[in-house]
Amino acid sequence: MPLALSILDLATIAPGQSARESFGNSVILAQAAERSGYRRVWYAEHHNMRSIASSATSVLIAHIANHTSTIRLGAGGIMLPNHSPLVIAEQFGTLETLHPGRIDLGLGRAPGSDQKTMYALRRDPASADSFPQDVLELQGFLNGNTRVPGVDAVPRAENGVPLYILGSSLFGAQLAAHLGLPYAFASHFAPDALHRAVDVYRETFQPSEQLAEPYVMAGINVFAAEDRDAAEAQKTIAYRSRARAMIARGPSTPNYTDAEIDAFLASPNGSHLMAMTKYTAVGTPAEVDAYLADFAASIRADELITAHYATEIDDRIRSVELTGRTLGATHEPVAG
Repeated sequence: MPLALSILDLATIAPGQSARESFGNSVILAQAAERSGYRRVWYAEHHNMRSIASSATSVLIAHIANHTSTIRLGAGGIMLPNHSPLVIAEQFGTLETLHPGRIDLGLGRAPGSDQKTMYALRRDPASADSFPQDVLELQGFLNGNTRVPGVDAVPRAENGVPLYILGSSLFGAQLAAHLGLPYAFASHFAPDALHRAVDVYRETFQPSEQLAEPYVMAGINVFAAEDRDAAEAQKTIAYRSRARAMIARGPSTPNYTDAEIDAFLASPNGSHLMAMTKYTAVGTPAEVDAYLADFAASIRADELITAHYATEIDDRIRSVELTGRTLGATHEPVAG
C-alpha cells in the first residue's frame, strides 16, 4: 500500500500580507494538492496569533471546499475543550452534508492559545480534563447515538464524519487506541515523544466501528525545490520568520535583524525552537523523497501530514507539487 501524503495548512499571514491574501493562498495550495494527488488538507485552530489565520477553522474549511472538488478537507485540529461538542457536531455535520465524503474532524485537547486568550474564549482551565468524555459525546452526536437524551445534532451527515485524535504525548496515543480511532502525532513541532507514543498506540489499540486496525499519521516539515540550495534558503527564511512570530509580544516587539535571530536560535534559549523542527525534509525531490520514506518507515506510518512553510506562495506550491510527484501520493479510501 503506497504511503499516503496530506497537508497541514496554517493559513499563514506573511509579513506585509493580509488575512484575505492568506486565504487566497490557501485556496491555491489546496487546488495544487488536489491536482497532485494528496489525500487531504487540514487546518488547525489557533487563536490570538497574528501570523495564523485559521482560527475560525470550520469557516475556512467551507471556503476551501467551495473552491475544490475531490480532496478531503478537515480540522487538524479542533481544540475540543474550547467548544461544546454539540456545536462542533453541528458545524461538521453541516460541512459533511454540503460536501459529502470529503470532511474530516481531527480533535486535540490543547488550548491553541495562551492564558489571556483562554479567558477571552470563556474556557475553564480544567476543561481539558473532560476531553475523553467530550470526544464520546461528540461522536454520539455525529453517529446518531446521542449521549444527551433528547438532544440531537442537526443536520447530521448521513454517513457520519470520521474522527481523528491528535496529540504530542502518550495521553493522545492511549485515548486514540482506547477509542479505536486514527492517531495523528504532531511531530512537525513536538517531536520528542513520537516513537514511544506510536508504540503505545499500536500496542494498546482496540478495534472500533470506525477502524479495524491502527492507523498512524505523523506531521513533518517539508521544503522541496529543484535545487538544494534554494530549498535550504527557503528553510532559513521560513524558520527565521517562525522564530520572530514565536518571540513576538505585540506591536512594541523589536524588529530583530536576521543576524540577531540566527544568534538567538544558536543560543541555549533558542535551541528549543530549533529542536521543534527536528523532523524537516529539505532539498531536491529525490532528497525529500528519501527523507520522507525513511521517516515513515521508522514509525511504520500509514500517512504523513506535510507542512510546507516556504514564505513565498509560489515556492510553497512548488514544494507541494514536487513532494507529491516524487512519493506518489494517492487518493485512497480514508481509514475507517
